Amino acid sequence: MTLPYAIKQFMDEADQRLAHRPKLQQLFRNCFPNTLETTTKLQGDGTTFVFTGDIPAMWLRDSTEQVRHYIPFAKDDKDLQRIIGGLIARQIFYINIDPYTNAFNETANDRHYLETDDCGLNPWMWERKYELDSLCFPVQLLYSYWKETGQTDIFTDACYQALTSIVQVMITEQRHEQRSTYHFIRQTKKETETLQNEGRGLPVNYTGMTWSGFRPSDDANLFGYNIPANMFAVVVLGHIIEIATAIYQDKNLAERADKLRREIDYGIRAYGIVNHPKYGQIYAYETDGYGNYCLMDDAGTPGLISIPYIGYVGVDDPIYQNTRRFALSHDNPFYFEGKLAKGIGSPHTPGGYVWHMALSMQALTADNDEEIKALIEMLISTDADTGYMHEGFHPDDPADFSREWFAWSNSLFAALICKAMDKNLV
Repeated sequence: MTLPYAIKQFMDEADQRLAHRPKLQQLFRNCFPNTLETTTKLQGDGTTFVFTGDIPAMWLRDSTEQVRHYIPFAKDDKDLQRIIGGLIARQIFYINIDPYTNAFNETANDRHYLETDDCGLNPWMWERKYELDSLCFPVQLLYSYWKETGQTDIFTDACYQALTSIVQVMITEQRHEQRSTYHFIRQTKKETETLQNEGRGLPVNYTGMTWSGFRPSDDANLFGYNIPANMFAVVVLGHIIEIATAIYQDKNLAERADKLRREIDYGIRAYGIVNHPKYGQIYAYETDGYGNYCLMDDAGTPGLISIPYIGYVGVDDPIYQNTRRFALSHDNPFYFEGKLAKGIGSPHTPGGYVWHMALSMQALTADNDEEIKALIEMLISTDADTGYMHEGFHPDDPADFSREWFAWSNSLFAALICKAMDKNLV
C-alpha cells in the first residue's frame, strides 16, 4: 500500500529527529508504518481489512491497536480517513455478524483456527472466543476518530445497531449463569484454551460487572470478571452515552448505557479491590464475586499496567500505583527477569518470556522519565537484530522469540517512540 502523505511526512521528520540514534531510527522506520505496509487491505465495499500479521485473520482488538497511533494524523488526510474509517465500518460489520467473536475472516471462507471448536462457528469466524475487550476497542477507535477528525459519516444505521448490541451483550453477561447461551469448548490439554464447566466457565455471582470468557491474550479467564476489561467497559460506555446523545438523539440507549456503566463501576469498587499485605489496596486481575480472585497481570491490553492507557484512572491514582508495584514484582506470577530484560509476560507464551508489548505499555504509563528511557533502551536491545518487535522473548536470549510478524507489537512500540519524541526523551 502507498503510504498516506501525512504518514510519509511524519516519517521524514522522525528520520531527522532520530538521526543521532541509527538503530532506533531504523526500528521506528520499520515499526511505525508496519500495519499500513503489510497488514492492511482496502476492500471494494469501502471497508478496510486489517489482519494481525502472521495469522490471516482480523482481531477486533488487534486491528484497533494496530492503527491507533495513526489517528493524530488523520484530520487532514483523506487517504488515512479512508483507511481508518473503512476499518471502523469493517469492525461494525463484524460485530453485527456476532458480538461474541474475537477474530474474523476476510471473506466467508469457513476457515477457523480449529474446526473442532464447540462454540457455534459460522463461515466468517476465525475464532469465537468471547473477550469483553473486543467490544470495547472498536468503540474506542470510533470515538477517538470522531473526536480527532470531526467526521460523522461513520455513524451509520449499522453503527447504531452495533452499539446497541454491545450494550445488550454486556447487560446479558452481567447475569451470565442465568441469561447467556455462550459457551466455548476446545478439545485440548491446555487449560488456557478452553472454558471449564461444559464450556460455560466457572460459576460466578452477580456483582454488577459483566462476564467475559477470555483475556486479551486469548487465554481463558480463571474467574469470569476480568477487572481491566470491566474498567475498559466503563470508559467506552461513557463514549456510547455521548454518541447516543449527540449523534443519534437516543435517550433510551444513553440511559441504558449509563445505568450499565454505573453498575459495572460499582462492581469494580466493591469486588475488584484487594487488601494486599505487602502493597496495600490493589486491583485484582479477575474475580468471581464469591470472594475468590486472581492476583496477577498479563502482557495483553487491557491489563492492570494499562489502566491509565485505557482511561479508567490516571497514573497518579494511589490504588493503581500500588497495583503497578505489585505487577512489576515477582509477586506477579507472570513477571520475569533475565540478563537482558525484565518485565511482564503471559501464560500464552512459554514460561519466563517477557513481552515487548508489556515493556512498551510500562513505558507509556510511566510517570518517570528515567524509567521510560531505560525501557526504550531495553526494547532497542532485544529486537534480536530483526528491526521489529515480537510477542514474547527469552530475557536471556532475545533471539528466542515468538511471532516474527506481529503488527500490534510494532504499533505500540511506535506509539511509545512518538510520545518519547514529544517529550524529547530520545
